[in-house]
This record gives sequence, C-alpha cells and structure tokens, in this order.
Amino acid sequence: MRLTVIGCGDAFGSGGRFQTCFMIEGSTRKILLDCGASTPVALKLRNVDFNTIDGIVLSHLHGDHFGALPFLLLESQFHLQRTRPLTVVGPPGTRERVTAAMEVFFPRSSKNVWRFPFEVGEITPGIPDEVLGFSIKTAEVIHHSGAPSTAVRLTEGGKTLAYSGDTEWTDALLPVADGADLFIMECYDYSRSMPGHTSFATLKDKRASLKPKLIMVTHMNPTMLARQDEARAAGFIVAEDGLVLEI
Repeated sequence: MRLTVIGCGDAFGSGGRFQTCFMIEGSTRKILLDCGASTPVALKLRNVDFNTIDGIVLSHLHGDHFGALPFLLLESQFHLQRTRPLTVVGPPGTRERVTAAMEVFFPRSSKNVWRFPFEVGEITPGIPDEVLGFSIKTAEVIHHSGAPSTAVRLTEGGKTLAYSGDTEWTDALLPVADGADLFIMECYDYSRSMPGHTSFATLKDKRASLKPKLIMVTHMNPTMLARQDEARAAGFIVAEDGLVLEI
C-alpha cells in the first residue's frame, strides 16, 4: 500500500497547504481518502490523472473534506471523457449531501446522465464493509458536520491505514488506531482545547493508548505548523503536501 499526501491543510489552507486528500494505492485499485475543495488543483500539481482514481472514501461531509466532488464529477463528464467506473462512499447522508452540493454549485448538474458508471454508497459506523477491495470500518467521532463524522480504518494486502478524520479526543479512536501500520491523526491546534478538534497537547497525553506502529499528524492550524519540529522530535511523522509513504 502506498500513501501520497495530496493535501493535508486545514479548512483555511493554513501554511499554503491544500485541503485534505490522501491518495491510497492498493495492489489493484487507487482511491482518495477525503477530497477537499482544493483537490482538483492539488491533483494536477502532482500530475495525478483523475481518470486513474477508482473511488473516493469520505470521512465526513464538510467542504474541506468533500467539496471537490461537483468539480471532479463534471470535469470527468465533459473534459476527461471518463469511462472508468467511479465509486464514492461516505457516512450516512452522503448521497443527499453530494446531490445538494451539485445543485448549489451547478444547478441541474445532479440530473446528468453520467457517461461513466457512478455510484454513491453509505457506510454505517461500526459495520464492516468492503469498497473496491479495501476492507473498511468506520467509527463515529465528535465533529459536527450535519451528518455522522467518522474515523476510517482501511485494510488491503495485509496492511492497515487508519485515519481520525476531524474530531476532538474520543475513545472511539482507540480500536481504529490499534495495530494500524499508520494512523493519520488530525492535530489542529498546538495546545488549546477546541470543540471538534484535537490539539498536540492532547495527542501527546493520549498517545500511549492509541497503539499504531506510526502516527502522522495532519490538518494543522498556524499554532501547530509553528511547532512541527517539536512533533518530529517527539517521533511523529508530520504530513506535508506531496509526501509519499510506503505502508
């Protein structure tokens, strides 16, 4: 399994980073984990052809995690001449929210007759599922997004990648991270306790209970970006746009 960080920024692009999007290449399929609004530009900067992406897994339904979908779908339809099937999955409410986003940005676009097979699915937290050869399990976390926000655990080819999504600390993260080869953890602020987000101070305090092999911090605001060296010195991987990791 190979991970490429397409974007690891917060909602506001702090530090000039693109919004959240991780590309995961399994043995036979390639997916995106989250797809923030800046993703089309970020993919093109990395020379990633969206036609090579088989699916998109969404942790939650905020624009900096799924807002690129209307643009990518219409580019696939009218410019890329896509024929490859595309699967999008997310928490309950994903179908309705994707349709609403299409209609807000491009009225009548949700009524397109897609030239490529296109499916939107929903994953119930706590119920194991399979998407494009990846075993997937999600857990509901604490982050208000108008629908369940989830942490995501993906396994393929004997390797496991886990991801907190956006959340304040919750023990629901423990089974998601346990034993994972890599756990991607949002680390929005350096020390403040903020609703819906985790700080580096909290992460350090809870670190021993998580038990993955490696932890990568992401989704950092300016207070955390200024302390990246401290995170590295403490043994964390720090996400960077363009970073590639073999898992």
